[in-house]
Amino acid sequence: MTAVPPVQTVPDGGLAAARRRRRKPTFDRISFFAVFLGLPLAVYLLFVIWPFIQAVYISLTAWNGFSNAMPFIGLENYVTLFQDENFLRAMLNSSILGLVLPLITIVLALSLASVVTLGGPSRGQVRGLHGSGFYRVVSFFPYVIPAIVVGIMWGMIFDPNAGLFNAFLNAVGVPIGQFPWLGDARTALGTSMFIITWGFVGFYMVLFIAAIKGIPAELFEAARVDGAGRMRILVQITIPLIRDNIQTAYVYMGIIALDAFVYMSALYLSPGGPENSTLVMSQELYYTAFGGTGKFGLATAMGVVLSLITLAFAGMVFGVNKITGGSAQDERL
Repeated sequence: MTAVPPVQTVPDGGLAAARRRRRKPTFDRISFFAVFLGLPLAVYLLFVIWPFIQAVYISLTAWNGFSNAMPFIGLENYVTLFQDENFLRAMLNSSILGLVLPLITIVLALSLASVVTLGGPSRGQVRGLHGSGFYRVVSFFPYVIPAIVVGIMWGMIFDPNAGLFNAFLNAVGVPIGQFPWLGDARTALGTSMFIITWGFVGFYMVLFIAAIKGIPAELFEAARVDGAGRMRILVQITIPLIRDNIQTAYVYMGIIALDAFVYMSALYLSPGGPENSTLVMSQELYYTAFGGTGKFGLATAMGVVLSLITLAFAGMVFGVNKITGGSAQDERL
């Protein structure tokens, strides 16, 4: 029999020395972290964190935007903001847009993406609708139109006198007359949300289609063999596996909804629309800073509040995703 050589053991001190040698800084290690971590971190601190710190300081001053003098007034600007009815109305409108628009847009986009990719024949290989490429191109088209053009176009469509929308409703037997959809405080915000959703639902539809295409087809076929219907496949397979894509889309759409400056400015000639029903925080910020009052400190305070609301919205989305067990569910699948 061949003798088995004894196993050589390394003393604890030798293991510690080996670990120290591995952790010893080398030029390759230092240069890697400097280029791929240090440089991006420096750029982020310089162009993101530092301007935000400056904005917080300016919001505590009575700066008029054109002089070197910045009288420090503390929290007076924030007290003024939360006593201003216009700002409170703008904050309410922005909050409604931030809560409603992402939900409607993501649900519609996910539904359309599922129909296009998984809505084909119920027998045989799992596939989407015939001519799905055409639907992707058509749905993506509104996204490539500039927001200002979208606002002007839909403003003409909803024109109460010569718009296509009222003409169509009257033609099909709905006696709407010359109703001002964008000029009535009861319908202005809802009509604006419809227009913004129209502009973005196609983009997120294409995004979700790409995510669904990355799911192995064997999972859908196995679920179909087990008797699962389309709705069950969507809820128990598709959505959990593209959960991160949905989360990212929700955050980005929420940021767009909380801004909405271009759309509201293009749709309404008067700031805020009828009875300030469509006034958003970004509009109030702009008119406070550049409307002739020279209240840049107050406008900066509005920007800080808007940034905090946006951060809170993103944190809420990430928190809900974590609480509902997104990562753990993906691992189980």
